[in-house]
Amino acid sequence: MTLTGHCLCARTRFEIDSPFLFVGHCHCESCRRQTASPFTTFIGVEHGQWRWTGTPPVRYESGPGRTRWFCATCGAPAAYANEVDSLGEMHFYAALLDDPEAVLPEMNFHAEEHLSWAFDAPQLPVYRRDGE
Repeated sequence: MTLTGHCLCARTRFEIDSPFLFVGHCHCESCRRQTASPFTTFIGVEHGQWRWTGTPPVRYESGPGRTRWFCATCGAPAAYANEVDSLGEMHFYAALLDDPEAVLPEMNFHAEEHLSWAFDAPQLPVYRRDGE
């Protein structure tokens, strides 16, 4: 199975091939700050099982051996690699998939850093634009 995805402006595009190493939520502070979200969901893919198909993203070294890729036009994060702990793989953001429902998260990473209020979201009232 090959999945496709793209950034907000659709310039940075990618393809990833299964089997995937993992699909999981990351709760670490650096991912939260990079995405401005309480957590992000990654798909782990071995090198050679993915490719950029649009304008390649730019790189940001967020720490020793840690690289984050993002679109130079819209700024959307595209991928992450940690050559310290995860050699030979790239982590793509599941929410960028053309069909994000095609994957199902199966684990949490850095759960000890989670924001307690992020897990209450399903219990909060729902605002609908149509007035319901």
